[in-house]
Amino acid sequence: MPGLKMKSSALLRLALSQSTLVFFVVMLIAAYFLSDRFFTPDNVTNILRQSVPLGVVSIGLLYVILTGGIDLSVGSVMALVSVVVALTLPDLGLTGAIIVSLAVGTCAGLVSGSLVAYFGIAPFIATLAIMTIARGVALIVSRGQPIFVDNDTFMSFGSSSFLGVPSLFLVLIGVTLLAALLYRQTVFGRLVIAVGSNEVATRFAGINIPTIKVAVYALSGFTCAIAGIISATRTGVGSPILAIGFELDAIAAVVVGGASLAGGRGTVINTLIGALILSIISNLMNLMDIPGYHQQVVKGVIIVLAVLMESAKRRLIDR
Repeated sequence: MPGLKMKSSALLRLALSQSTLVFFVVMLIAAYFLSDRFFTPDNVTNILRQSVPLGVVSIGLLYVILTGGIDLSVGSVMALVSVVVALTLPDLGLTGAIIVSLAVGTCAGLVSGSLVAYFGIAPFIATLAIMTIARGVALIVSRGQPIFVDNDTFMSFGSSSFLGVPSLFLVLIGVTLLAALLYRQTVFGRLVIAVGSNEVATRFAGINIPTIKVAVYALSGFTCAIAGIISATRTGVGSPILAIGFELDAIAAVVVGGASLAGGRGTVINTLIGALILSIISNLMNLMDIPGYHQQVVKGVIIVLAVLMESAKRRLIDR
């Protein structure tokens, strides 16, 4: 039955090419049968709000990973920004505090990118150092204590909705659209892919690779700043211990979204879906009263499955 085999092969290729979306749909179907509370309006709204910091950070991190780099400082930068926005709100007002906070996150990314691009430090080591420094600075300026936010306008945004959709999730949609536009419609996006695909050839083509690398780390820092501000407006607290270990969740979201840690492959939309998948998994396990330690094991297994699926997809497509 040659025709049947060809159809089966075509269906398999289609499923693997859209493996992230298929995985997402499977998770939704599984959630429907595993918990009768999952699709309640309150729980869906909760998932959307919880997914925002992870989604925003993962999209920024994707650009770093596309160049073959890594950023371990994302959680610490989020914590530092949340403390900065809480401390500066009383004196600078809402607009001033947000501008300063975004600048702090972007500067942290610029430092990481400069260490990698101009000093030749491995991304793992450079961002590990910034991770430690940012967390330390957050603890110093906050004196190790949470800083409570006293600004009604700032706080109300975290719980507000527009047409039934949480305002915070609309921020995530906006970030996704802008990142996708940057990825698909600009020279910068194509250069990022080129650097991750073949850095040597890109260098011989006369492209300023250090500038590209600094830019993607700055972009990652900027998205971390957005996530830090969002976390503060959700909880009403600037916390120096916010997002400990968050870098692992962000990396997992990018990997589950089908990006290659070797660089050169990944999409913004799939990264968003990857973040939503992890948020759904965490929410579902909480609804099922699965202990936190067990949740870590489940997340690890899912990451392995995602990598194996991506590997199988590459082998099939490359045939």
